Amino acid sequence: MPASLKKTVVIVCSAVLLCSCASRYQENYSNNVELSTTVTTPEQPPESPPRGPADANDADAAKGPLIIGIQEAILLAMENNQSLIVERMNPEIQQTFEQEELAVFDPLFSPEVSSRRSVGDRLSRAGFSTESQIVDSINGSISLAKLFPTGTVLDLQAGTSYTDSSLYSDTFTANRLGLTVTQALLRGIDIRANMARVNQARLDTLISQYELRGFTEIVLEQVEAKFWDYALAQRQIEIYTDSLNLAEKQMTEAEERIKIGDLAETELAAAQAEVALGRENLINARSALAKERLDLLRLLNPSGGIDWNRDVTLQYDTTLPDVRLDDVEQHVRLALRMRPDLNQARLQIKRGDLEVVRTKNGLLPRLDTFISFGKSGYANTFDRALNNMDEDSYDVTWGLAFEGSPMNRSARARYARAVAGKQQLSKAIINLSQLVQVDVRSAYIEVTRAQEQISATAATRNFQEEKLRAETEKFRVGKSTSLLVGQAQRDFVASQIAEIQAVANYLKALVSLYRLEGSLLQRRGLAAPGAEPVTLNERE
Repeated sequence: MPASLKKTVVIVCSAVLLCSCASRYQENYSNNVELSTTVTTPEQPPESPPRGPADANDADAAKGPLIIGIQEAILLAMENNQSLIVERMNPEIQQTFEQEELAVFDPLFSPEVSSRRSVGDRLSRAGFSTESQIVDSINGSISLAKLFPTGTVLDLQAGTSYTDSSLYSDTFTANRLGLTVTQALLRGIDIRANMARVNQARLDTLISQYELRGFTEIVLEQVEAKFWDYALAQRQIEIYTDSLNLAEKQMTEAEERIKIGDLAETELAAAQAEVALGRENLINARSALAKERLDLLRLLNPSGGIDWNRDVTLQYDTTLPDVRLDDVEQHVRLALRMRPDLNQARLQIKRGDLEVVRTKNGLLPRLDTFISFGKSGYANTFDRALNNMDEDSYDVTWGLAFEGSPMNRSARARYARAVAGKQQLSKAIINLSQLVQVDVRSAYIEVTRAQEQISATAATRNFQEEKLRAETEKFRVGKSTSLLVGQAQRDFVASQIAEIQAVANYLKALVSLYRLEGSLLQRRGLAAPGAEPVTLNERE
């Protein structure tokens, strides 16, 4: 067999490695990992971050390339990706609003103390002249009030007053203990309305958790897609390198044949053009690989900071995943249950329902009933006044308080807006459900297409390989030209690229389908908030 043909066979055999973009691609890459502020594995204590083979020794790893597999890449990104770290903080921030709304029902402690001196004249006690007086007084009070979700307000008061007048030889002290109970009869009596803001804040926290889940799935999809894009870029460099070597060898053979008069000099230009084209393709492929490396490093964000000049070496199996998709309707049903954005929309409807209840309560006028009971003691000193509180002195007050506007336009506008907003959310979730179905069905079609393309591109590559072999043999016996051989070689390289591209597209299409149906984290063995589907009650 001629040497050039042997080289062609070697290139063809190397094309078999086009499946190097694939891996075992197991449905579960790891055991469950909690996505909180840190990512942990069950084999390690919660305070220890997962460590893959690439970062087992950060000091040593930083000296060489980042050697990483798909599983380690996922764990590394889940732990260190900066955008994900930022997003993880949102539920914690949102939870502070819960506490802020709950503070409305916290007891309110209100102490107050004041001192007053009055200097002036007054009508004398004899009634026909004036006399001067100096009055010193000190007043103190303590109040402990609490609002309950039932619309009840309890207010416990304690007060004391001390008066010293220059007109009298004795001082006067009065002490009082009192309890006031106020109960809403119209506006504010509905417990659900009183708790609406608290429950809305809790729903907002849940919404932020589903947002985190959706964002996490997006990051996970980006990591896997970039992993295979980088593997594809590496294989393209190998293919273009082998193609350039073959073109250079063919050009050398053409030059030798021209020297001995076995080939016309016009054939050299075509061989030189193929060499130039091969170098151009190799330059572009290396540039593309460098860009993919930067994107992958940013997504992974290795511990200790990113060394942008650090090389990345991927570890993966060349076996394509044996994945058998369920019927598309099952994937659609799963998406309608698990998609984070759909669950967020359902929570928004629940939130809108609470807003309707709260604003409807605002349509009512304020009508409160209250009763106040107090026990007092009087004497010339504080301790004597305190001891005298067990006597018959007391006070009782009962009454009603009403407040309302005849037109109440502000409350009516808020209620109308809440009702319209809830109706809008209900319509929006129907539209979102249709979009989800389109997403999943389109992704399902893409997975099927990409899977079929693998076999089709493999067949094309085989035919192009045979075509190149035949054209090379014809050229050697003088029945073809360098131009035709170069064209066949370009077609063969293109078929190689198309084949490995089909494999990468298939792997990325699978990840995209899993994300669009909301099952990507579960399929990768990762746990995050928002795993439970949200259901709406019939009346909602």
